[in-house]
Amino acid sequence: MTDTASELELFRDNVRRFLEENVQPHYDQWEKAGITPRKLWNRLGEAGLLCVDAPAEYGGIGAPFEFSCVGLEEVGRMGFGALAANLAVHSDIVCPYIAHLGTEEQKKKYIPKLVSGEMVGAIAMTEPGAGSDLQGIKTAATPDGSGYRINGQKTFITNGQHADVIVTFTKTDPKAGAKGTTLFLIEAAMPGFARGRNLDKIGQHCGDTSELFFSDVRVPASAILGRPGNGFGHLIDELPRERLTLAVHAVTSAEGALALTLDYVRNRKAFGQPIAGFQNTRFELAAIKTDIEVTKAFTKHCAALYAQGKLDVPTAAMVKLATTEMQFRVADRCLQLFGGYGYMTEYPISRFFADARVQRIYGGTSEIMKEVIARSLVGR
Repeated sequence: MTDTASELELFRDNVRRFLEENVQPHYDQWEKAGITPRKLWNRLGEAGLLCVDAPAEYGGIGAPFEFSCVGLEEVGRMGFGALAANLAVHSDIVCPYIAHLGTEEQKKKYIPKLVSGEMVGAIAMTEPGAGSDLQGIKTAATPDGSGYRINGQKTFITNGQHADVIVTFTKTDPKAGAKGTTLFLIEAAMPGFARGRNLDKIGQHCGDTSELFFSDVRVPASAILGRPGNGFGHLIDELPRERLTLAVHAVTSAEGALALTLDYVRNRKAFGQPIAGFQNTRFELAAIKTDIEVTKAFTKHCAALYAQGKLDVPTAAMVKLATTEMQFRVADRCLQLFGGYGYMTEYPISRFFADARVQRIYGGTSEIMKEVIARSLVGR
């Protein structure tokens, strides 16, 4: 075993131990409360589990990308779908955005605090009237002296209740379309920023998903992230990692659902024998395992491409589409094998099922993924 492989397995053990000690005993309670406690972020930071591939010069450990995947894998396998979404946004979207696009000042200010958990990150793109069609956003950044005033509303924002810094997608030139959009780093402490309600969802209950409001939030020009007018372009550049992390979680969540199901069918009896003995059960399990392994191989291939800087937008769309559709199929088929018990919330398989549904929506819907892939084949 290579040194990197040994270190990776040691890190995996640390992640698993942290989850078993700090998350598993409390997760059901958090689900009922509809949110995870803010102190969990500090504990994650103290344990070195946030933004693990952030550059060492900004407080990270500069680990290879596969270490970041390990965190999502173990969270997914244990069925903590909401936590997976929270962590992915913080560590695999917000921190890389700042690392790739930020000024030296922005990197020094934000990345160490994201690594430690002192700050929680969110990204605000979706609006009540603009989801997949981001060119339809209305949140505007208007020049005001040496800075800007930001007005608008965002919704479905992961980490919205706990967020301290928000990568915010705005319109800076309404006449320029996609070329008139700009990203800003907005701090929750800024006057005019307000959090709305914590939205109630059919799954991922403890993952806070919020409305955010911007009312004359004045920011300096130094709050711009990346190039002015290139907000949409920056989103496109960063999408491969976002969609890959969704795929990583999808695969291991499906593995977790299968493990629960195998245990159940071996022990549950019907007509005098374990239901694992029935041909239908065995064939379903065989199909589920095959489904997982096929998409798992593609996901590993895409992770290797990303590590080499070669994962393009269409391929990232393919892996996101394939894995999240697979995850929901697997969760549905596994729940079916539980019969009526699968529909009871006291059985964890029900959470795997409910949490899987949104994976086909956020990060780009399955329909949008198909359009992205099709355009790469035959154009518009």
